[in-house]
Amino acid sequence: MGALRIAIVGYGGAGLGIHARLAKEVGLTVTAVVTRDAGRRQQAASDWPGARLHDDLDALVAARAAYDLVVVTSPTALHADHAAHLARAGIPFVVDKPIGVDAHEARAVVAEAAATSTPFTVFHNRRWDAEELTLAALLSRRELGDVHTFERRWERWRPQPQQRWKENDVVGGGLLLDLGPHLVDSATQLFGRVTSVWAQARKLTTATEDDVFLVLQHEAGGGAARSPLAVTSRLWAGSVVGAPGPRTRVLGNGGAYVVTSFEQDASPFEVLDADAPAGTLGWLTRGRERTAVPQAPGGHLGFYRALVEWLTADGEVPVDPADAVRTAEVLDAARTSAREGRTITV
Repeated sequence: MGALRIAIVGYGGAGLGIHARLAKEVGLTVTAVVTRDAGRRQQAASDWPGARLHDDLDALVAARAAYDLVVVTSPTALHADHAAHLARAGIPFVVDKPIGVDAHEARAVVAEAAATSTPFTVFHNRRWDAEELTLAALLSRRELGDVHTFERRWERWRPQPQQRWKENDVVGGGLLLDLGPHLVDSATQLFGRVTSVWAQARKLTTATEDDVFLVLQHEAGGGAARSPLAVTSRLWAGSVVGAPGPRTRVLGNGGAYVVTSFEQDASPFEVLDADAPAGTLGWLTRGRERTAVPQAPGGHLGFYRALVEWLTADGEVPVDPADAVRTAEVLDAARTSAREGRTITV
């Protein structure tokens, strides 16, 4: 197979700002785009001269010879339908997270793909974050000893909500489906299978939840940490947070790892990093003792490089869809817990 040609379904925020950019950086070519929006069609034609522009997925499937892989970046509520359509047509695809709005949809997509032997993967790009890789390296060296607690916050100060589907779509919008998949996937990759979930979810300024808190109990010995203790993860996502952070805190019987801020989001804790040496990310702390941690190389290009290896050189699938199904099951349990006010066994 020569250089991969990709089609993008949806050329909005993620399709344009993330997938098209990453594809270009790894040398892929976008040869087809599905969008009806006039402005986005014009943008796609400018970015990718010669790319075919389609109004819907049926037209894209009919033009199968023009691309090798489809990247689904449509709104979340459409992910499962679009993915299943491609699976039935036998067209390899990447679907942005989450696969669907719940585990039922996620399992249905996996079943459709299995029935036609269609390869696909899920864009859990945050596995390639420098923060995630730095923490995984720290865990592999057991510098924290036996880990017992993982905390991560994805918080923003956005008191005036944006007017888009992520805030207003009561089926596919909300932070549980937007940031929740990243938070849960990170926790399970690092600390293993989730056995129970307790959660809260509130709607403060939007039609969907913009304030979420999850408590996950993990099976002992799992994930990159392989801690003999059953790790507890506490995960926050919020849009109305005037004091975000600290971003990550991991506690073990040998010390703690702390990351104070994230991706230039404003935080009163970022001042703690003012004296951090170049090439470091976060701190290994023991009480008042503090040591800067060397930053592992990472970035979202890693997903697309792994994608190319998978499709052209018999590499491993970048993200096993079964992982995304398990994440959906955890989010379903969180939704039930928030509604019923009880811990849910996964």
